[in-house]
Amino acid sequence: MNTMFYTKILAGVCGSLLILLLVKWAADSYFFPSAGSSHGEEVAAAYEIEAEDDGSAEEVVEVPFAELLAVANVDAGKRNFGKCAACHKIDAGENGIGPTMFEIVGRAQNSSDFSNYSGNIPNGTWTVEELNAFLKSPRAYAPGTTMGFAGFSKETDRANIIAYLATL
Repeated sequence: MNTMFYTKILAGVCGSLLILLLVKWAADSYFFPSAGSSHGEEVAAAYEIEAEDDGSAEEVVEVPFAELLAVANVDAGKRNFGKCAACHKIDAGENGIGPTMFEIVGRAQNSSDFSNYSGNIPNGTWTVEELNAFLKSPRAYAPGTTMGFAGFSKETDRANIIAYLATL
């Protein structure tokens, strides 16, 4: 092998890249003429479609969490709790990776042996509102928690889980 062989390979690669750049430039100037214009003038669209606003946009109604909890489905909450069951047990005194969820509603926060894993959980009571905030985003509720779960984004899922936990 001599240097002429390598020079031909390099020339072929450079030539191919040059051809690709020229094809791209030609396609851009054909399909987007204002982008290829060096004068900065704007090209008008061929036609415009006007849409009328009939005011039929769906209005989002905020439902208080207490109302969602009143109509919560305990069976759906039990199914949703399956995501939590990998780390949390529901039997009295039986802990998993995380603390037991038996009688969690109304229990004092930081009352278990797991408070050192839970980050900055306040010293209060696990009320429905506190559980809702925690289940929405554990990391936002208790910064520094080692809990890897992202939370439940749907309010109905959280209401169903809390309704299920209240039955324990």
